[in-house]
Amino acid sequence: MLRRQAFARFNCIITPKAITRSKYSTVSGSDVARTKVPFKNITIFGSGMMGSGIAQVSAANEYHVNLVDLNKGALDRSQQYILSSLKRIARKKTTDERMQTNYIDEVLSRINFTTESEHAVASSDMVIEAVVENIEIKQNLFKSLDPMASPQTLFVSNTSSLKIKDIFRDVSEKRKERIGGLHFFNPVPQMKLLEVIKTDTTKQEVFDTLFNYGVSVGKVCVVCKDMPGFIVNRLLVPYMLEAVKMLERGDASAKDIDIAMKYGAGYPMGPFELLDYVGLDTTYFVAKGWYEDSEIQKMELVKPPSVLKKLVEAGNLGIKSGKGFYEHRK
Repeated sequence: MLRRQAFARFNCIITPKAITRSKYSTVSGSDVARTKVPFKNITIFGSGMMGSGIAQVSAANEYHVNLVDLNKGALDRSQQYILSSLKRIARKKTTDERMQTNYIDEVLSRINFTTESEHAVASSDMVIEAVVENIEIKQNLFKSLDPMASPQTLFVSNTSSLKIKDIFRDVSEKRKERIGGLHFFNPVPQMKLLEVIKTDTTKQEVFDTLFNYGVSVGKVCVVCKDMPGFIVNRLLVPYMLEAVKMLERGDASAKDIDIAMKYGAGYPMGPFELLDYVGLDTTYFVAKGWYEDSEIQKMELVKPPSVLKKLVEAGNLGIKSGKGFYEHRK
């Protein structure tokens, strides 16, 4: 996402019996045995909700994590966010307070909150970025990390809208064999889906490792080609934009469109509720980026509606600003 780390919290429901089994299993948890991954040390850049969530689920599944941010205040907030999330999970696991505390302490003991990127990267088997959705920032980050990391280290992006190949444009040719995408969904501890992306330079064994890592942290994994938006957001963003265009044309009200999609299509949220939840700026900048500079540019399907642009320019961004298509209590 552009300018935001959190994006689609749209719940994907997959019925295991309906899945045609392939080389890769798309079910996790109790449905299949979790696959062992031949590494344990992960470094995550970006301690926002996405980075914190990835750190939490990794540490909860016995990975050792360095969570890196430039700002110590951001790391402190991340630690509190993870602690709060772990408390909720611990209470669901057991009513025994001692066991709850032991579980929380054990997971937190595997997360190192740090501003020291070079040392963290040097000891890591995999580096994941979960920084702001700006391609230049991502490119510069990986370009600077490339010489610090072991030649065997995997480089991974959590982008939700940008092409993986473009993000790794400036790393060495050898490193390009060891890149990929792991698109988690927010909030990471609750959302089961993980999109696993392979580029045309990614070695098959690297892709297999990334997929198995996803299974090992309890995610339902799906395979996707390296394209803007991957599976979910490639379908979800045009859907939300079309809803705005319906409103713009006067076809129906936002409320009636939301009610129609919830009760007619069975969606957990209507498109305008989802837009406010995700952030109008998030959706606008994703659509703008796709429409102006991507392989799907100038497609009417992703053209940002003027109503959406006006709301963003006015600072009406949804729940986070108190107002979007609906009014929200802050």
